[in-house]
Amino acid sequence: MTDALHFCIASHEAGNDCSFTQLLACLAVKYGGNFSNYKKEDLNKIGNALQDGEDPVKITNNEKLYQYYAKAYDAVLGGTVGEYTEYTVHGDNITKEEKYGLIAYSPIAEGYSYTHSDDFGVARSYGYKRNHLGHDLMGSVGTPIVAVEGGYVEACGWNQYGGWRIGIRSYDGKRYYYYAHLRRGHPYNDMYEGKQVEAGEVIGYLGMTGYSATENTNNINIPHLHYGLQIIFDPAQKDGWNQIWIDMYALTKFLYQNRAPSIATDDNERISTGW
Repeated sequence: MTDALHFCIASHEAGNDCSFTQLLACLAVKYGGNFSNYKKEDLNKIGNALQDGEDPVKITNNEKLYQYYAKAYDAVLGGTVGEYTEYTVHGDNITKEEKYGLIAYSPIAEGYSYTHSDDFGVARSYGYKRNHLGHDLMGSVGTPIVAVEGGYVEACGWNQYGGWRIGIRSYDGKRYYYYAHLRRGHPYNDMYEGKQVEAGEVIGYLGMTGYSATENTNNINIPHLHYGLQIIFDPAQKDGWNQIWIDMYALTKFLYQNRAPSIATDDNERISTGW
């Protein structure tokens, strides 16, 4: 993903845009969805063809498979790359520059450490036997959590499985981000259902809450952020039996390169300075 990002940024700066998701979809067709045989020269060859205006279906010579991957990559990554404004402070003066690149953020604020492993699908037993449909980032209580992508708060408050949690739906409605086990007593800043948040904004704080029907209870053994991404092609999937949740391990590593800084306020909260 990082190589594809750099290729697309360079193509944009050269005035000859190459779609990030189209490039990945073409590569996925070539490798049958398995990137263990990835070669950068393949990316460059396909990227150059896309820059020259070639139809991705012609490049891949497999319309059905290309359309499948294109739809999937657009749904998962469609909100991660685009144009943004970079502000620079010079004393009392603020300058701004229009740029193109990664516009989604790591869920852990800059300057805070965490560990993680690919834990998607492992067994969970609280309440009932089920598979883990998110990604756990182990860190310190109080670590600022930021919104990966902008959107509207769709869920906020206590849930016995996730403890204090926040659910944010992307502006295009395709992605639902779920942040859980937030800090006891002060789980988040001014959050409420319907609120608009921006990518990189501090939305809450890492904690240990959950696994209890009693509100504001720490029943999680290790402080961590559970965050997940649900892809929604149809609104009925939001709470239906055919939900689609994404393994976030690779995406988390990709987003690490874009971490939002934060500063403390007088009321013991933190706000973002990177958006």
